[in-house]
Amino acid sequence: MSNAPYRLAVVVASTREGRFGPTIANWLAEQTSHRDDMEVDVIDLADHPLPLHLSREPGPEDAAALAAVTPRLAAADAFIVITPEYNHSYPAALKNLIDWHYTQWQAKPVAFVSYGGLSGGLRAVEHLRPVFAELHAVTIRETVSFHSPWGKLDETGRHLDEEAGTSAAGAAKALLDQLTWWAVALREARAVRPYGK
Repeated sequence: MSNAPYRLAVVVASTREGRFGPTIANWLAEQTSHRDDMEVDVIDLADHPLPLHLSREPGPEDAAALAAVTPRLAAADAFIVITPEYNHSYPAALKNLIDWHYTQWQAKPVAFVSYGGLSGGLRAVEHLRPVFAELHAVTIRETVSFHSPWGKLDETGRHLDEEAGTSAAGAAKALLDQLTWWAVALREARAVRPYGK
């Protein structure tokens, strides 16, 4: 049993011009900064465009793009996906990231922080749960969702409404506590018996 911090990859899923994802990522960074049980690696898909043509043998340029992301997913013990809701679902760039990878997700927990209009991005989250189940990942029950967050957080991710900010921070703590349990438990299980063998 190891007390070493686990490795958490935070995926910022939106690549849309004018996106709000970085603001939510800044808010999440503040929540994780209070914890010493995790090491955070932020993978912003706007900075890492992956090829759209899936191939078992990607060419040199595609392989280079994947090399900037794949080892980071493989090294992670857990994931948080920050996703907006586009047309009642999640962004194409996120599906592309998921589809390029397989073993990197296996036997690891995935949590969600979503944002959007009235639904707060929760319809995107519900679409993602069966996708990650197909990849043998474990999705976390707790979520954090921001309903129409525009103008409610500053650029650093600080909530302008103190009461709402306290509530969101409480939801984040519940999510991170649950994610940590699964991350550590599954890391220990994989060390004893590699998944699928």
